[in-house]
Amino acid sequence: MFGCGIALTDGVIHQQDIRRALGRPRVVPPERLVAVLGFMPRARALPSPANVRGLRIVATDVDWAGGSGPEVRGPGEALVMSLAGRPEALAELDGAGLATLTARVTG
Repeated sequence: MFGCGIALTDGVIHQQDIRRALGRPRVVPPERLVAVLGFMPRARALPSPANVRGLRIVATDVDWAGGSGPEVRGPGEALVMSLAGRPEALAELDGAGLATLTARVTG
């Protein structure tokens, strides 16, 4: 249904879940971040479509931006993790739309 987009997205998110929990950071290759960020707004199997609705998301470390509305900006990896519903990554973001995203992610 989603081709390889869901596999790449799932792999990036879960790898970062483990790395963040273990305190073992990894720089995700920029081309992977761009692909995942582009896929997440339509990935109905994830919370990201609802989390991103009405917001403009801007990566500050890779060439990617999408959506419209109040802006949320930050590193691409933190955006991916936040849009996927991981609240610990929210602290790495800023912008006028951050309160909205935070409310959605934290319930």
